[in-house]
Amino acid sequence: MYKWLVAVLFMFGSVANAQELNCTVKINYDRVTDANTQIFKTLERALTDFVNNTRWTSRNFETNERIECSMIINVSGYDAPGFTATLQVQSSRPVYNSTYSSPIFNFNDKDFNFRYNEGDNLIYNPNSVDSNNLVGVIGFYANIIIGLDADSFQKGGGTEYYKAAQNLASLGAGSGYKGWGQQEGTNQNRYFLVNDLLSNTFTPFRDTLYEYHFLALDKMADDHKKAKEEVIASLKTLAKVQSVRPNAFLTRVFFDAKSDEIVSMFSGGPTVTLTELLENLNKLSPTNGSKWSQIR
Repeated sequence: MYKWLVAVLFMFGSVANAQELNCTVKINYDRVTDANTQIFKTLERALTDFVNNTRWTSRNFETNERIECSMIINVSGYDAPGFTATLQVQSSRPVYNSTYSSPIFNFNDKDFNFRYNEGDNLIYNPNSVDSNNLVGVIGFYANIIIGLDADSFQKGGGTEYYKAAQNLASLGAGSGYKGWGQQEGTNQNRYFLVNDLLSNTFTPFRDTLYEYHFLALDKMADDHKKAKEEVIASLKTLAKVQSVRPNAFLTRVFFDAKSDEIVSMFSGGPTVTLTELLENLNKLSPTNGSKWSQIR
């Protein structure tokens, strides 16, 4: 236990030489047939450098602590300098004493329209959303990724990063671009994502991230059966959200990242009682019922 505590303190307190993210950026432009493809390749390189070389927080990271993530931009339209696109954001987190990385975030932003000219400087300002909407959206998700990762190591650890994302969302609401606003006919955009993360109503979601990862997965190598039981307990915590907000946005966000992992985890290894687990899973995420039926 002492060694593990030292490892955690080292993780959060050591002097670092690296930025926070190790991000793969990919631009898919197959649907655009009447443009010079060089602009997409240039944008991909520029965003890769921007995301991985920007210092997003004041927290210290070692090189091996950088958060693994990806941002895939699917471009459906291009009229220079305007891009019509969606953005798939994914991140994962290493499990202690293993080679396995656990998915934490898997989100598709359907309203990622922006402008970009070859040679534009991409500079992050935490107190500004650029008029092109590119840096602002990427900065928003960088902070969300870091916040979710922090929540998985320390209860409530992601608050300051969510607040940074919330500030960007507030600034973006006046930009004229979709995805930032409260009154857009959807409750599943950037505005609701970060406001829900900071709402006391959804504290059980954030507690679940900590319990599921730090109290369960990180102990899997020591006691596989007990760790699986802790996963079941963490999903009971998530069920507290269901009791006050059925079919909540954040509940969907959780299972978009975790459904396959949960099926895999409970489809082998030491046997545990599954009755309560299956009851909660079917209540929390009925749309994944076909997956839950694979758990035996």
